[in-house]
Amino acid sequence: MTIYNDYDLTCHNTFGISATCRRYIDYDSTEDAIKAGRMISQQPYIIIGGGSNLLLVGNYDGTVVHSSVMGIESDIIGNNVMVRVGSGECWDHLVAHCVEQGWHGLENLSLIPGDTGAAAVQNIGAYGAEVKDYIYKVEGIEVDSGRMVSFGVAECHYAYRDSIFKNELKGKVLITHVTLLLSREFVPNISYGGISTYLTDHGIKHPDARQLRAAIIDIRRSKLPDPEELGNAGSFFKNPVVNKTVYERLKERFGDDMPHYSVDDEHEKIPAGWMIEKCGWKGRRVGNAGVHDRQALVLVNHGGASGQEILALCNSIRSDIKDMFGVDLQPEVNIV
Repeated sequence: MTIYNDYDLTCHNTFGISATCRRYIDYDSTEDAIKAGRMISQQPYIIIGGGSNLLLVGNYDGTVVHSSVMGIESDIIGNNVMVRVGSGECWDHLVAHCVEQGWHGLENLSLIPGDTGAAAVQNIGAYGAEVKDYIYKVEGIEVDSGRMVSFGVAECHYAYRDSIFKNELKGKVLITHVTLLLSREFVPNISYGGISTYLTDHGIKHPDARQLRAAIIDIRRSKLPDPEELGNAGSFFKNPVVNKTVYERLKERFGDDMPHYSVDDEHEKIPAGWMIEKCGWKGRRVGNAGVHDRQALVLVNHGGASGQEILALCNSIRSDIKDMFGVDLQPEVNIV
């Protein structure tokens, strides 16, 4: 376990926001997670992953806790494989490893930034896949009691970009390991987000796992800025899910121009990026903060932006969306 005081968090958030915390704790084992829990249980603290889903609006007068629990273990069970992963493992490194080993299911989640533990908290998703579809269980340490806890996938209460770890158990569990249930049989998921068009354009009729992963990476890079070059936290807003009444009202107004995806018989999902672009925000810049010119769902730091500037931009966009669509746009990132 490593502990720092008055710690600079600039390199721990992909927005590149300059901020500090009073203390920083990095745990790299279950035993250290127990010790860390004892240290923070009676004081203000937050738990972070790779900082790819985080907006710091100022210095944090408390403790920041981060996992560096590493390691990938596997257990072959017939045509399936259980993969137990340390919560500090880089998510995309894990996806790459699984593809190389012939453990399938995660290909569409390639190149999503962040740590594996945070992926389980956030229920990351992209291109027609969500990590909840592959999680078997999540292990961790209960901060207040110091006891080891384990949650099966049903107990995680997963929903769209949501889980029990963002609600009832927010900040109450230090995640140490995530176990995934993957398949040794590759079944490509190519029906979402232009994947099939990409493959056709590149002359690929029957992609293997490596080809699908490469396609996902190319598509993401064509749409999303590299945080190393332009500070951002990926998709800043959730795609709103609206009931049929709201959907029909919007459809009557915008017609076939409005993209949408059926969630169930009662709800439709409308792309937030389309709504933001409709309001004229795509590519706009306010001071050092702005909206990406290729993907309106992404807010960016053009250099030197404060967290307050990013937050003000967020609020302006939300206000315009509410005025035009009557929909409350919700941030996907954690604002601290």
